[in-house]
Amino acid sequence: MYNVPPQESEKVHSNNINGTNDEILARQCIQELCKGWPVYRDFSEWHNYRSLFTKEGAYVWTTWSGGLSIEKFIEVSIAGRARGDNIAHRENGVLANVNLKTGRGIGKMKATITQRLTMQGIPFDIDCDCRFIFFCKLEGKEWKAQYVKLFYEKDKVVPVDGKTVPDFPKEELAKYTQGISTCHGRMDPRQGHQPLLGVDRDRDTNAAKFKPRMQLLDAKIVQ
Repeated sequence: MYNVPPQESEKVHSNNINGTNDEILARQCIQELCKGWPVYRDFSEWHNYRSLFTKEGAYVWTTWSGGLSIEKFIEVSIAGRARGDNIAHRENGVLANVNLKTGRGIGKMKATITQRLTMQGIPFDIDCDCRFIFFCKLEGKEWKAQYVKLFYEKDKVVPVDGKTVPDFPKEELAKYTQGISTCHGRMDPRQGHQPLLGVDRDRDTNAAKFKPRMQLLDAKIVQ
């Protein structure tokens, strides 16, 4: 299931292309924050990775971690890598929206999370297409990410030799949300992670909920 509503998904519009020099530079700064995730996190550049986020109150939401402060997220990421997690991110495209009047911006990164695993003696990859949404703000004169939320779209198993993959019992995968069941349902528990159950995939219901929540947030920002 491709988790995108058929109707217009962006209800509140801000500068996204062209614009003034200040808007162009701001969008570039936000895009750098997005690009920093795969470049820094994949190679354990934790100091640089932490610098992408606000000094205080920064949070990350994923299906395997739930919502964690950036400090805790880095901590569990380091622990996972020490256990042998073999995860990388392929950036597929990045754009940004910015509102200089409110000092707020949104970074949008299309990416593929890829993970090398071995099960039943068979090496294979699991690829998960997703969208990273970076909720950014001006901190002093610097753009920083305060919240990052991942939206997972679909996953698949990729045979390393082009033909052989392990057996994935349907009854085990059925416990997890369609579209991310293979990636998060089957593999994360084996690596010490407990993925979230019941991740909502009702795209139309969620789209309807998003607008009033964003309007409330915008009202608080203006105040």
